[in-house]
Amino acid sequence: HVQLVESGGGSVQAGGSLKLSCAASGYTFSGLCMGWFRQAPGKEREGVAAINAGGSTIYADSVKGRFTISRDNAENTLYLQMSSLKPEDTAMYYCAATSVILATPSVYRGNYPYWGQGTQVTVS
Repeated sequence: HVQLVESGGGSVQAGGSLKLSCAASGYTFSGLCMGWFRQAPGKEREGVAAINAGGSTIYADSVKGRFTISRDNAENTLYLQMSSLKPEDTAMYYCAATSVILATPSVYRGNYPYWGQGTQVTVS
């Protein structure tokens, strides 16, 4: 059973940066496909970025060029470096995982059975 714990959220001014972390346990991390999702009040949860076991990445158009997803298999940790933050990036950010081998990383939330509790990001 995969357990995920996010950290690193906070409040930041527009144009600023934050780095989110997601610590994983309960499974061989290097074999997981991982994703970051976010949900703003009154909106559906949307995919932000994903990375598969091979290190291939995919990004939502809204964050391309501003966000970078990465993983450290030695530390069992997923990261999301967020730069040039905008007020519309304000949301609860969730880490998600699947043990299904995905040749192409996916930001479709239905692919992910394991979720963290979320970390709040507020941009003003």
